[in-house]
Amino acid sequence: MVDGFLTAIDRTHLSRAVELAAEARDGGNHPFGAVLAGADGDVLAAARNSVGTTGDVSGHAETNLVRIATTRVDAALLPGSTLYTSCEPCAMCSGAIYWSGIGRVVFALSEADLYILTGDDARNPTLKLPCRTVFAAGSRPITVVGPVDVPGMRDVHKGFWH
Repeated sequence: MVDGFLTAIDRTHLSRAVELAAEARDGGNHPFGAVLAGADGDVLAAARNSVGTTGDVSGHAETNLVRIATTRVDAALLPGSTLYTSCEPCAMCSGAIYWSGIGRVVFALSEADLYILTGDDARNPTLKLPCRTVFAAGSRPITVVGPVDVPGMRDVHKGFWH
């Protein structure tokens, strides 16, 4: 279910998020990546998952990106910014995105499709809670676009889980 308008810049940043996911995997982490771009499309920050190398279970790409964004990016820019992620944000990441003030999320692989790839792998104990549901519980709107088919978005997970 893709809601909202998708631009060529969106596709470029989403592809970069998938590349970051591959880099995370190559570095010994779970295969997830995220990019934050301002309203003008310029990249403000990027992050990879760091759970495998740090042992910090909150080290998802999106929460790592939110930490960078809320400490290094002018807060006034966040409502007009877009967070691009290789996979739909989990409930934890959705909460962090909500509290950060970021105004838009674009994701490649859906949480449901990720679960098909991971199954009951203990490294991905999914809550099966779509980010739209988490955001809808809040008092401010967040635009969500996704899932969006991006080359490599499934391949980065093959052989990693189980």
